[in-house]
Amino acid sequence: MKVNGIEVEDTFAEAFTMRATRVIVTASRPVLVDAAITAMTGYATSVIGCDAEAARESTLDRFSTPDGRPGASVLIFAFDRKSLEKAVVNRVGQTIMTCASTACFSGLKSTDGVEIRVGGSLRYFGDGHQISKKFNDKRFWRIPVMDGEFVCEDRFGVVSGVAGGNLIFVGNDPEMVLDAALSAASAAASVEDLILPFPAGVVRSGSQVGSKYPKLRASTNVAWCPTLATRPQTALLPDENCAYELVMDGLSREPVEEGMLRALRAASRFPLSRITAGNYGGKLGAHHIYLKKLLNGEE
Repeated sequence: MKVNGIEVEDTFAEAFTMRATRVIVTASRPVLVDAAITAMTGYATSVIGCDAEAARESTLDRFSTPDGRPGASVLIFAFDRKSLEKAVVNRVGQTIMTCASTACFSGLKSTDGVEIRVGGSLRYFGDGHQISKKFNDKRFWRIPVMDGEFVCEDRFGVVSGVAGGNLIFVGNDPEMVLDAALSAASAAASVEDLILPFPAGVVRSGSQVGSKYPKLRASTNVAWCPTLATRPQTALLPDENCAYELVMDGLSREPVEEGMLRALRAASRFPLSRITAGNYGGKLGAHHIYLKKLLNGEE
């Protein structure tokens, strides 16, 4: 199977069900929105070692935010509702509430009635001076801060998202493979309801399940490391010197598939040796996204 002359392996990406929410952050100036979002999504690449996977989803103008100010949306993923709530409360409290002029709102409605409490948990920072207000059946908390009030919605909607959709780009020239991966990440990032949680959307230390060290539940995917290409477990061919991975999380399976498809098409414009995907034989993730079906429009 080839796209623009690039081999696409007949395999599948193995993705996982996770809980997800959308956070809307607004501020008086776009630069403050950017600062708050950068801080909020720091250290949120993989639940292997982080409390959540998070990234900016989109930038919002004042006509698209609850309070008519500049804003942005962030998607946050975690293993379950409890761990998601803890991660969101901590991140909003420490990085959004502390940023000048910000406010914070829920950006989606739960499909199964599951919610997390954010403003209701952060209200205690008001030390008894916080005020609760209800508007259109939604409760908001007004917490006193040094430039006025921090407004935060009480409860945020939660959905069952799909995390871990992925592609692996392989080639001879590391700079060219990186160009392909960055182009693919940019293409995927344009999909609504989708994020790429790793820096610049590109992963160079892909993981494998387990390790020779019992305390580690995951370790470097040694099959794709060029310095280990002489070992029996290598997945690299003799003329391949580099592999980069893209990982995608979506609010449902559809945006993950669309993101993978756009990324695959973008990367195929570069002289890669092949494009493939990572899986564990289908034993760990419930969502198997086959590249051949994706390209043929069967997914």
